[in-house]
Amino acid sequence: MTPTSNANAASTKQAPHSARNVVLVHGGFVDGSGWQKVHNALKKDGYNVTIVQNPTTTLADDVAITRRAIAQQDGPVVLVGHSYGGVVVSEAGTDPKVQSVVYIAAFAPDRGESVQTLIANPPPGAPVPPILPPQDGFLFLDRAKFAESFAGDVTADEANFMADSQVPWGVEALGGAVTEPAWKTKPSWYLVATEDRMIPPPAQQMMAKRAGATVVEVPGSHAIHVSNPEAVAKLIEQAASGRSPRRVAERHARSAVSKKKSRANLGRDRGARERTLGRGIRSGITLGEREICDRPCIRREQ
Repeated sequence: MTPTSNANAASTKQAPHSARNVVLVHGGFVDGSGWQKVHNALKKDGYNVTIVQNPTTTLADDVAITRRAIAQQDGPVVLVGHSYGGVVVSEAGTDPKVQSVVYIAAFAPDRGESVQTLIANPPPGAPVPPILPPQDGFLFLDRAKFAESFAGDVTADEANFMADSQVPWGVEALGGAVTEPAWKTKPSWYLVATEDRMIPPPAQQMMAKRAGATVVEVPGSHAIHVSNPEAVAKLIEQAASGRSPRRVAERHARSAVSKKKSRANLGRDRGARERTLGRGIRSGITLGEREICDRPCIRREQ
């Protein structure tokens, strides 16, 4: 993973405290079962995990169900969205219980934006998701192209199952616009899947930068939460602790420099003390609060 941190985060964002509740929100064409491996990893590490089974019919319905899941938590929440789930968590994440928002290869819209507006003008040469024409107001991916576009790095059996068990994605959900995105007031984290063929990585990077998110880049497809659940769980846990990979790395680097300086200063101080000790033994002088003598020094009250 390659960690970066964007400096343009909104000044109103508050540094989070440790959270133990994680709410996972799936995206379009799939359901919550795709989170199973991430769920298992988080549970193993002691987190309380809730998976939202949003119907992906309309954004309003999906947000309502997500807020219901948030309300059931007994403390601060890390709200996580994959793909279209990023739109849902952007809208639902303004809930007071939500401490931070995590985007996994997800849409992170601004006020007034929707998936429909965000995909309206793809960059030249960007892969085009194989979305079939709407059927009764719902969308599906071409099964024959599902693995290549959505799940290129999962097993063939898993990809085939995901293709065959697609959840219809409502056109109304596609057009649902965010009113006030959570990332403007809540700390956010973003995992960019660098081999994504559904949401182009440059688009992910743009949205992450705009949100002022802490970013990690991980090689993988749009189904990165299925193919690399460890990386996804790790980022969620960093969000839960309120520590970005860069801040942790910088703190470790500062600690190493500090230790190096301390060792150097200790060496100089030891030499100075030894020289002073020699003079003190000979003259019987007192330095500050310590008496220099030929026995272990005793702190002297002033």
